[in-house]
Amino acid sequence: MPKPSLKDAILDAGLRVMFRAGYHGSSVRDVVQEAGAPQGSFTNHFRSKEAFASEVLERYFSHVQGLVALALDDTSLTPRARLRRYLDIITGRLAADDWMRGCLIGDLSLEASGNSELLRAQLDTIFRAWRTPFAACIAEAQQAGEIAADFAPDELAEFLLASWQGAMLRMKVQRSPAALERFKTIAFNTVFKEPS
Repeated sequence: MPKPSLKDAILDAGLRVMFRAGYHGSSVRDVVQEAGAPQGSFTNHFRSKEAFASEVLERYFSHVQGLVALALDDTSLTPRARLRRYLDIITGRLAADDWMRGCLIGDLSLEASGNSELLRAQLDTIFRAWRTPFAACIAEAQQAGEIAADFAPDELAEFLLASWQGAMLRMKVQRSPAALERFKTIAFNTVFKEPS
C-alpha cells in the first residue's frame, strides 16, 4: 500500500513559513519541519524551492479569489458597496493576525520578483487576473452612476489593488489598521466617491 502524499501538508506549511519568514528566509528544512514531514518528501514533490513557492502562491491566490467572490458577487449590495465590502473583509482577516501578516502576493512581489523570472511572470499573471473582477464591478458602478467614469475601469482596478497593497505594507510596519482605514476613507471620498 503506497504511503499517503504529504504534498498538501508541505504546501500548507510553506504558506505559514513564508508568511512568517519571507521567501528568502524560508528554508526547505523550515518547511518540512513545520509540516512534520521528512526532508525527502519535499524533493519528491517539488523540483526546486522556486517551483514550490509557485505552487504555494497559486494555492494562496485561489483563496484570495474566493474572498473576492464573497464580496464582489454579493448582488444584495450595490457595486460600490461590494468594493468596500472586499476591503472590509480583508481588514477583518488582517486584524485576526494582529496586523502582522499582509498579503503573500504583495510580499512575494517585493521579495522574489527581482530574483525569479518564474515568480515575477506568475505574479504579473495573478495581478491581471485579480484586476478583472474589480474592473467589472467598477464598470457596473460607473454604469449605475455610483462612481465617476473619468477613468477606465481597468485603471481604477489597478489603482485600487496597488494602493491597497501599499496600505498593507504600512499596516505591517505600524502594526496598526491606520493605513488601511486611511486608504478606505480617502479612496471612497475621492476616486470612488459617488458623483454629486
